[in-house]
Amino acid sequence: MTYILSFALVLGFCSLFQSAFAQDDRDKKVIQLSGIILNADSTDAVPGVNIYVPKKGRGTVSGRFGYFSMPVLEGDSVVFSFIGLRKQTFKVPDGFENDRISLILTMEVDEIALAEIEVMPYPTEEEFKKAVVAMNVVDPMSISRSNMSPEMLLRWAETMPASGNENFRYFQQGQMLQNQDLYGPRPLRILDPFAWSQFIRSIKRGDLKSK
Repeated sequence: MTYILSFALVLGFCSLFQSAFAQDDRDKKVIQLSGIILNADSTDAVPGVNIYVPKKGRGTVSGRFGYFSMPVLEGDSVVFSFIGLRKQTFKVPDGFENDRISLILTMEVDEIALAEIEVMPYPTEEEFKKAVVAMNVVDPMSISRSNMSPEMLLRWAETMPASGNENFRYFQQGQMLQNQDLYGPRPLRILDPFAWSQFIRSIKRGDLKSK
């Protein structure tokens, strides 16, 4: 029975404090807090800054251009936090005449110096020496010779896309053929006597013989 009575008294005090705080918040003036958040040099906006009133459940985030806007109460402590920047706090003044406050806030880089850490993959120096001695090192020149073999170069050439010069030359040939089509059908090379003379000369020279 004593425990039940004590628990009831605690609940009563809690509800009394909550109602007092709620009444205090209702008596305070609502102010629209807005502004822009910049870096330490005041050259770039800082988006994604967390802006909130601790333990009040009110907050927002700065936009793409560092702008923010949120309602606050007189006496609130507004916290500005961002990873890598120093946390800042703004206290809303009591008895403020206007219902709007505009801020231009600059946030500095929070430099944290960490102690040096030496990472060792082996628990002892002796085991490290044994691993180095037993290591199988591949000769880099052998890898280079295998990559520069004729078979490998031919395989790469077959899968290699056209270069910029080849693409431009192909485009120029297409443009030339389109211009020829504007003035009539394309000539047949099989009826061109100059082409036949060049073909006969190439036969006499032996250009078509397999080498």
